[in-house]
Amino acid sequence: MGKIYLDFNASTPIAPEVTDAMRPFLNAHYGNPSSHHWAGAPARTAVDAARADVAALIGATPEEIVFTSGGTEANNHAVKGAYFDAQRRSRAGPSPHIITSVVEHPAIHEPCAFVERLGATVIRVPVDRHGRVDPDAIRVAITTETVLISVMHANNEVGTIEPIAEIGAIAREHGILFHTDAAQSLGKIRVSVDELGIDLLSIAGHKLYAPKGVGALFLRSGRHVEPLLHGAGHEQGRRASTENVLLAVGLGAACRLARERPCGDDLTAVTEQLWRRLRDGLGERVCRNGHPVHRLPNTLNVSIRGVLADELLRRVPHIAASTGSACHADSREMSPVLRAMGVDEDVGFGAVRLSTGRTTTSNEVDDAADMILAECAP
Repeated sequence: MGKIYLDFNASTPIAPEVTDAMRPFLNAHYGNPSSHHWAGAPARTAVDAARADVAALIGATPEEIVFTSGGTEANNHAVKGAYFDAQRRSRAGPSPHIITSVVEHPAIHEPCAFVERLGATVIRVPVDRHGRVDPDAIRVAITTETVLISVMHANNEVGTIEPIAEIGAIAREHGILFHTDAAQSLGKIRVSVDELGIDLLSIAGHKLYAPKGVGALFLRSGRHVEPLLHGAGHEQGRRASTENVLLAVGLGAACRLARERPCGDDLTAVTEQLWRRLRDGLGERVCRNGHPVHRLPNTLNVSIRGVLADELLRRVPHIAASTGSACHADSREMSPVLRAMGVDEDVGFGAVRLSTGRTTTSNEVDDAADMILAECAP
């Protein structure tokens, strides 16, 4: 059997369409997009077109898109930008208050911890056993000092989709900035910033068949956050640094591909095929983590009783996948997401995340199931 890649939530391959779009900008079009001459014009045109493609995928306008170095920078910009803007406006007033969830990616947890050290108050609301936030918990956590609510659109480990539209309505009712990390959801399910009531949205290119090192932040027109990088007036003064034309073009092409050739149904088909094979072969020994309905079409997080996930993946080296726990020297630590969901350790340490993508085939998931079942035989 050949090598099988089932770790698309970690990173996707660059799509051929994206490679083709980027190729001219490796050598022929080398000008600075801010230069007002013949060499800069093609670069500026390409960046503008890429910005329009990113905006079209989420129902935004091109002027609302800020190119970044990835999803992590976009998240940092949202959290720190909201905090510092609130500090600037309040001066000696109360400390800004931020609401987030316990299952966020470290790219949100760590910026929140940073502003907390600067004096912000951060409330981390819990989730239910499926990893879903209760919008009423958000409502209860709001104070007169709340300046930002940040809840991810879909969880990267278990695939649970959060009730973003309901939370967005609450944020708008109270006039609070609302941010969501859409790194995992974009390109897999429909994402509309207006339908979801979002003010800020983070995009990561390498989750979307674009290269690593590029992303974007949607910043709704009329809303303001402090820039993360200061310098010249690039990106309408919202992010200093000369635009990375090559990577912006790649992200734009990936967003255009996602809009023109949606793959949600195909992802559902191969993911559910894999789940059926494991369930039929393992019976009650296997359970599925995450929400039974509100979940990404490509994410299968399963726990196999009596099996340690990291050991299982070592025994099936032809499968690229992730575990629900991290190993440190001679100790193991269960995934904080699974722990926050109340998953027992005997289940959590057996959790494997199998995430499919555009290139996953039916034969591949059958082969992967065969290898896993062979290693899990009683």
